[in-house]
Amino acid sequence: MEKLHQDILALLKEDARMPAGDIATMLGVEEKQVKEAVSSLEKQGVIAKYTIIVNDEKCEKEGVEALIEVKVSPVREKGFDEIAQYVYQFDEVKSVYLMSGAYDLVVFVEGRTLRDAARFVSEKLSGIDKVLSTATHFILKKYKVEGIVLDKSKEQRLVVQP
Repeated sequence: MEKLHQDILALLKEDARMPAGDIATMLGVEEKQVKEAVSSLEKQGVIAKYTIIVNDEKCEKEGVEALIEVKVSPVREKGFDEIAQYVYQFDEVKSVYLMSGAYDLVVFVEGRTLRDAARFVSEKLSGIDKVLSTATHFILKKYKVEGIVLDKSKEQRLVVQP
């Protein structure tokens, strides 16, 4: 990947709304180059989506989020991909990752209620042929998301002793 593309991605990761003109100024290139690079990255699927981070507590969002660890038996000649592809098709599923460690997949789900999330695990996830076991963890509070501290009033700097 070109250095220009890497630099643009780094800036967009910090602020996806940053105008192409500002990026061009920061990188010392023409705005047209930035627009063409971003368009190319979008077409290649490198930039998959632009999004925001919402502090759910400030907007009093109702609902539940859970992280589910899933132990599976890999599919012959297809590994974990086939199972992951099946799992990520459910509407409740927001993210799926292949992991190292005791569990093979981690699945992030959202539901309206605790019961919805539990029902997803018991009725949908656990019923998949190659799923051996699950461990569900409900997210109670978010302190920092994608590098952003959500409650700035409680943010403190670490004291460094010489």
